[in-house]
Amino acid sequence: MLGNKAAARGLYEAGCGFISSYPGTPSTEITEEAAKYDEITCEWAPNEKVALEAAFGASLAGQRAASCMKHVGLNVAADPLFSISYIGTNAGLVICVADDPGMHSSQNEQDSRHYAIAAKVPMLEPSDSAEARQFAIRAFDLSEQFHTPVFLKLCTRISHSQSVVETAERTEHPLLPYQKDQERVMMPAQAKRAHYRVEERVKALTALAETDPINVILPGTDRSVGIITSSTCFQYAREVFGSRYSILKLGMIYPMPVEKIRRFADSVDRVIVIEELDPIIENHCRQIGVPVEGKSLFPMVDEFSQRIVAECCGLPPKESISLEEPIPGRPPLMCSGCPHRGMFYALKKHHCMVYGDIGCYTLGAVAPLNAMDLNVCMGASLSGMHGFNKARGAEAERRTVGVIGDSTFMHSGMTGLADIAYNQSNSVSIILDNSITGMTGHQENPTTGYNIKGDPAGRIDLEALCLAMGFDRAHVRVVDPYDLAACDRVLTEELAAEVPSVIISRRPCALLKYVKHRKPFAVNPDRCVGCRACMQIGCPSISMTERDGKTGSGRGTASGAVRRVAAIDPTQCVGCGVCQQMCRFGAILDADGNPHAPLEPAYSRYDLEHRSTAGRADK
Repeated sequence: MLGNKAAARGLYEAGCGFISSYPGTPSTEITEEAAKYDEITCEWAPNEKVALEAAFGASLAGQRAASCMKHVGLNVAADPLFSISYIGTNAGLVICVADDPGMHSSQNEQDSRHYAIAAKVPMLEPSDSAEARQFAIRAFDLSEQFHTPVFLKLCTRISHSQSVVETAERTEHPLLPYQKDQERVMMPAQAKRAHYRVEERVKALTALAETDPINVILPGTDRSVGIITSSTCFQYAREVFGSRYSILKLGMIYPMPVEKIRRFADSVDRVIVIEELDPIIENHCRQIGVPVEGKSLFPMVDEFSQRIVAECCGLPPKESISLEEPIPGRPPLMCSGCPHRGMFYALKKHHCMVYGDIGCYTLGAVAPLNAMDLNVCMGASLSGMHGFNKARGAEAERRTVGVIGDSTFMHSGMTGLADIAYNQSNSVSIILDNSITGMTGHQENPTTGYNIKGDPAGRIDLEALCLAMGFDRAHVRVVDPYDLAACDRVLTEELAAEVPSVIISRRPCALLKYVKHRKPFAVNPDRCVGCRACMQIGCPSISMTERDGKTGSGRGTASGAVRRVAAIDPTQCVGCGVCQQMCRFGAILDADGNPHAPLEPAYSRYDLEHRSTAGRADK
């Protein structure tokens, strides 16, 4: 199983009955896999804060619950986390968080272990898929034993690697009774008493860490070196050193044992700590008086590997086989037919300062579009643009926009838009509505009309929401991003307007299964003059190739000479028609040979279902 699938299996076997999460790589599959079990009520929440609060509510009601997120999502959930730690749980509450060393799909490389320490919440850290399942079950038991939420921390290599897992049957747990308790109300007097309880809980968990087999010593044959490690670094250490050196593998990364570490250190001549990112284990060892080597040998950044561990320990790398030629670079690009491309092209033409956000549309920042100035975190684009415009005034307002996806808008963009409406900066907010949560693999969100299982659900109307916030009806505009002329016109009008406005750029993601594409377009090489205008949108379907002779229009090189013309890859092209609108020479043709093909209408799955239902009702 994938580590994420195994974690979901552990939640299931432990009798978890409710999971609320927000998708975020590398954590997403935990909830997606858990949703396959009918015994668990699974939901996508608008953001991680809401997800954790909902899961805590279920725990309070007496049902085992979980909430899953990536490391930066834990920032959003931090507000309720610290209070929940003080309040304590009723039924078990597990918080699954997946870190991303190496930043394969993240904007920073933060270490979630700091949150366990700061919130004084125990954290378990599996080193393979089997432990992901086992530790998920154990986390619920610890949660109910100590009345605390428990972190289950994975990382990209654990979440997305596979190893053998032995499963078991689900253990059902009856709903625990709910009892009113004023000590849960976190006013100062109660909160002070709660803090004392939390400190006593940490002491009890530390005592548990001393004897619990979740922290295990694997004896070696050579006592010159001992290794303290956890998670995927344990696997790297075993592959590099085998059973030569003794290893203290920490399955509970907070709180860590004290005497167990001291005894381990006394049994070897030299202690090396191997851990990714920050020196959490290393600092703990030093605080309890155990001299260790860690970040003096290993880097503070990026994910580790067997090679890095070997090199940092002064060992020659193992023999390996590599390709004779280097693999060509593959720059990140928006997909063929991506609905965001047309809007970003219009923004580039207007030379806008584009305050970006988190989503697949972040790829609008790369060449050749180069149409995004920065991004901070989920939802920051609209509030950040507001502050930017307030500081720089009218001149900035006429050339500054904020862009945000539909799911990100529901996550944390609504409050930024409310700030604009309330404090009245003359700002243009662009909601890139592709009818899905695209970046993490097509999860539903509150604007799609469907839940995690694909069943009909409540749907938020973006236009109505903007009007309810106070935006003028005339300045809440909907545009099809495949229509370049319309994008240009609406953007020109709203940048010139003297009021706050919202542009909803609406067309579903080209990769959604219900989207019906046209047949691939093609280039007539006799008409192509090689101007490369079609290359300005960065579509991976379009490239330049060599061809002999002059163009049919008489332009180009002399007969027999080699010239460069555009070409469209029929295996990638989805017939969106954006490139055709850019060709002044009619060289790009649809499947019927038409150089001016009309746009296909934009629609969502909700629209199709709604029309079908309405049609049945009429009949």
